[in-house]
Amino acid sequence: MSKRDYYEVLGVERSADDDALKKAYRRCAMKYHPDRNPGDKNAEAAFKECKEAYEVLSDGGKRRLYDQHGHAAFEQGMGGGNPGPGFADMGDIFGDIFGNIFGGGAGARQRGPRRGADVGYVMELDLEEAVAGVEKQIHVPTLAECGRCKGSGSEDGRVETCPTCQGRGQVRMQRGPFMMQTPCPQCGGAGKFVPNPCHECHGHGRVQEDKTLAVKIPAGVDVGDRIRLAGEGEAGPAGAPPGDLYVEVRVRPHAIFERDGDDLHCEVPIRISQAALGDSVRVPTLGGEAELRIPAETQTGKVFRLREKGVKSVRSRQPGDLYCKVVVETPVNLTAEQRNLLEQFEATFVGEGARRHSPKSSTFLDGVKGFWDRMVS
Repeated sequence: MSKRDYYEVLGVERSADDDALKKAYRRCAMKYHPDRNPGDKNAEAAFKECKEAYEVLSDGGKRRLYDQHGHAAFEQGMGGGNPGPGFADMGDIFGDIFGNIFGGGAGARQRGPRRGADVGYVMELDLEEAVAGVEKQIHVPTLAECGRCKGSGSEDGRVETCPTCQGRGQVRMQRGPFMMQTPCPQCGGAGKFVPNPCHECHGHGRVQEDKTLAVKIPAGVDVGDRIRLAGEGEAGPAGAPPGDLYVEVRVRPHAIFERDGDDLHCEVPIRISQAALGDSVRVPTLGGEAELRIPAETQTGKVFRLREKGVKSVRSRQPGDLYCKVVVETPVNLTAEQRNLLEQFEATFVGEGARRHSPKSSTFLDGVKGFWDRMVS
């Protein structure tokens, strides 16, 4: 199978300069990178084709040979030697593209000391605490800077340049036509090594410890909100900057209220007599009690809104509302007198006149009658 023209692979003119080639390669590599196309063999082949094309066209000598002889220049060994200066920029390209998109890769270069890892902590709060705000102490197991060696990892303070990578932290490996950069196996990418490791941390520069922190939770936080504590994560290796601590909020279920954004929902039980005759009842809110007026002939499931009795979240300018759903309770543990009164009351619902007292029941019975009429017809 014949190879495609390298200029066609990258989608550039034959007169394209180095900047145009680099931009074209970035576009191609981002489109076909295996991390973006897992399991796609065609994308993998296209990615390798892009790399091969850029390796040749970014090298002045190889490009001249290719322009004169095409693919035959390399099939016959006319290119010779190792990849030229153009391929030395591959690490920069991978660092620019994949360091941001995929969190770094084998070709990415470390630029400065690698900071410590971020740490996550889940904090459970009661609804009242989440709404009003609270300050709590937490205990976080983490990696802290070794006090004996001050994070250097060295017992005597001596740190030397790694002889394998000459301090670069990366080594190059030839794999077929491609040159790959990988972290140095001796120093782990640090570029340095400790000849006399610290007795406390064994050369790592960090030790495991439990850290106690006071965390201020702002008023109005909700499930999933995160609070960032800068520099409270793991200590960085060899004295590098520490990571951050992210406290994620979880709110425990409440006995009365359910939260929906800035709004609260609750159920309010009422008696049959209150629903039929109307009444005023006291309902709980997070700020105390409020009066809820129940109009006469209220049906179970009716929802009433109390404005600004909900939650003022960290992102809101005003509180949400409280929605009260009334539930008509059937009385239990009746006395003989109460049972007698209810029987007298029920006896008044006779004949067609009873239909106007029970609108939902009448609608239901009409629906049932129509259903049976259709079934037998």
